[in-house]
Amino acid sequence: MKLKKEKVMLVDSSDNLRHVIKDYLEMSGYEVLDYKSGRDANEQFNKGLFDICIIDVALKHYDGFKLLNNMRKIDKNVPIIVLSSYSSKDDRIKGFNLGCDDYVTKPFSIEELGLRMQAILRRCRANAPHEYVNEDETIKFGNFYLNYTEMQLVHPKVTRTLTRKECELIKLLLDHKNKLVPREIILREVWGEDDNTTSRSMDVFMTKLRGYLLVDCEDKVLPKEPGQRKVKYEEGYQPSVEICNIHGTGFMLRVLDK
Repeated sequence: MKLKKEKVMLVDSSDNLRHVIKDYLEMSGYEVLDYKSGRDANEQFNKGLFDICIIDVALKHYDGFKLLNNMRKIDKNVPIIVLSSYSSKDDRIKGFNLGCDDYVTKPFSIEELGLRMQAILRRCRANAPHEYVNEDETIKFGNFYLNYTEMQLVHPKVTRTLTRKECELIKLLLDHKNKLVPREIILREVWGEDDNTTSRSMDVFMTKLRGYLLVDCEDKVLPKEPGQRKVKYEEGYQPSVEICNIHGTGFMLRVLDK
């Protein structure tokens, strides 16, 4: 059984502490991307997809509380643990008001930090039952099922066998359903590179996947007019499953809960 490593963003201006935490988490099975600079972390958070973030609020040249606030504006759901040498009641309240999930004061036990992470991630998995890391699972979204192992997209009207890249694409979008996945992340995760050729190839694949999903609402699709590129539906109708192109930025698999 193949499991996807959970990706951790670690931000701390102390080289020694950051390296100790990173080594411990990597030995525990996480993929860790670490940053010394709050500005670098903020930039990468805009580009990347993380399962959990650990940030020190006492960052040099960049306020950690500002970083926390910016991260929460971008993603309201990703769990964030604050590390801080500030132990006052006001600082703890400020951290939670800005949206952190846990506030850990220094010095702390590295083993306790790991257990706090596990507890938070366990709650996140329980609240998002369709965002699987087990690639052998059949994933349901709307009226569709994705059988990752057999590379099949199943709908009551038709079962379609996907190519490996089609399957990887829809799996990546499903792992982050209802969230924007930046173009560069898709290219890196599915193609392993980012250039004009692969970018055009990605657009072709996305168009094909959109067509596959139309089987769920083909009776609601309006005939295309000359020069029309975007699919239009009957007035007032909204598909329950749709791949949205956020122009110049990335794609989102929008799934409406029933």
